[in-house]
Amino acid sequence: MDAYRTINDTLVNLFNEIWELEKEAIITEEFKDITNNDMHIIEAIGLSGENTMSSVAKKLKITAGSLTTAVNALVRKAYVKRERSEEDRRVVYIALTEKGEKAFYHHEQFHRQMTNAVIEKLDDEEIDALVKMLKDISAFFRSYQS
Repeated sequence: MDAYRTINDTLVNLFNEIWELEKEAIITEEFKDITNNDMHIIEAIGLSGENTMSSVAKKLKITAGSLTTAVNALVRKAYVKRERSEEDRRVVYIALTEKGEKAFYHHEQFHRQMTNAVIEKLDDEEIDALVKMLKDISAFFRSYQS
């Protein structure tokens, strides 16, 4: 198999495998009412408590309308709370509720375990090489989007 096909197949398979693993690992009995996409919105909102709808939409690279639809559902399910700015009523702040913070930490734990499982199989030199390659691949994809 040539390098192109190997790299392409590996990237596609990695994405799909991580997505499926994540679905199985993070959508537990406690969080069965949300999807992988919801969990990533919770992750993007994070713990700072000072996020606007537009800043989170920008971080996720989705429209404000798409985020509004998702946040409405997360508000109904008590993962997210929403508050209008007193100074500028057009600005809407969103933050995680206690339930949302619990989901955030659960998701973060999955990523920590996944990353640790990779790292523990490598020596320091291999870790450095992997970090460099992943940063280079990430930079390529960021430049490709522009």
